[in-house]
Amino acid sequence: EVHVVESGGGSVQPGGSLRLSCAASGFTLNYYVIGWFRQAPGKEREGVSAFSRSGDSTYYADPVKGRFTISRDNAKNIVYLQMNNLKPEDTAVYYCAAGRGGLGPYEYDFWGQGTQVTVSS
Repeated sequence: EVHVVESGGGSVQPGGSLRLSCAASGFTLNYYVIGWFRQAPGKEREGVSAFSRSGDSTYYADPVKGRFTISRDNAKNIVYLQMNNLKPEDTAVYYCAAGRGGLGPYEYDFWGQGTQVTVSS
């Protein structure tokens, strides 16, 4: 059975950093692509970062370019999202999902429960 579980959320001050982890089970990272998404209160879920279907490219939403980095450890079956220079507008519930790749939520079939990230002074 396919599962993805997020961890690593928390509360930080503006300018701080967090690293989110997405642990995958029931499949390998060569079979499904992992993407990161977020949803702030009152807003739609949006793509943050993801690998391409081929796995040799990465995508970043414009608001996070240069601050967030997606990476993966195939041996551990974990995908990370390193978030630096966090801003209050990054506050959201962050989800990882397994699917076909890219930043569109409709490309993903298996979702985690989400982890809260709060950026506030």
